[in-house]
Amino acid sequence: MDKHQSLLPLMLVLFFTISFALTNSMAGLAYTGGTDPLTVATARFIVPTIVLAILLWITGAKLLLPKQDAVPALCLGLITAVFSFAILNAIEILSVSLAILIFFLFPLFTSLIVALMGWEKLTATTAIAAIVAFCGLGLTLGVEISSLSLVGILYALVGAIGLAIVSAISSRVIKSGDSRQVTFYIVSTASVCFIVFSLIKYDPQIPINTDGWIGLIGTSIFYACGIIGYFAAISMIGPAKATLYSYIEPLFTIFAAFVFLGELLMPLQFVGALIIVGALTASGLAGLKNNN
Repeated sequence: MDKHQSLLPLMLVLFFTISFALTNSMAGLAYTGGTDPLTVATARFIVPTIVLAILLWITGAKLLLPKQDAVPALCLGLITAVFSFAILNAIEILSVSLAILIFFLFPLFTSLIVALMGWEKLTATTAIAAIVAFCGLGLTLGVEISSLSLVGILYALVGAIGLAIVSAISSRVIKSGDSRQVTFYIVSTASVCFIVFSLIKYDPQIPINTDGWIGLIGTSIFYACGIIGYFAAISMIGPAKATLYSYIEPLFTIFAAFVFLGELLMPLQFVGALIIVGALTASGLAGLKNNN
């Protein structure tokens, strides 16, 4: 393969990782404009559902998956709805930076799940990385522990565990199908869930100012780019490499939260963030080495 061609998938993963970081900061911006997590989540999933339906139609690809793949894909969509709503609530309650730092423990949770399922072995490096990452998390949260919301922390942890489940299982489903089809099932199922919840609640929190609309539109577009492209990239280079490059997302999120929301971590919190990202990166590199 040509060198430039081999770099393309990695550049795509980097771009989609940045998209995920921006979508969370845009969600925070939408909240400042008067909207709420349910409205943001509904918009987030409607956009990629429409985009994927159009892409599959234009390319002549089949929209429906075989039953053996459709059922788990639908279940993953339900889990996605739960963890997405959880992390959006965490962002509303906590700062974007802190919520994403907790949420981004999901790669280690994923390793634990696949090990428990017997799909991969849990290495000593991963176990050590988990301990170090939790220490970093403790340092990050401990600076302002008295002002933090336990509910917000629990929401972020639910989000991390939910995405870990989806990450562990989705790669096995994608192996036997088109990543776009699997992604369509996931986002369309989540979209239906949020539309139903919105109709039941019937109290849409529409943005009340320009910043709110920019945030709502921005989070929807960036999320569509991220989730569609990320699963596509996994099918191109595999989940190990894709996950490794996604480890930089917390730092991009912290930077984006500073630019768009004026959020700034205290020195000890930033040290804790670097410890978390460093531990996750070391675990990812060790995983790649073992796979090779």
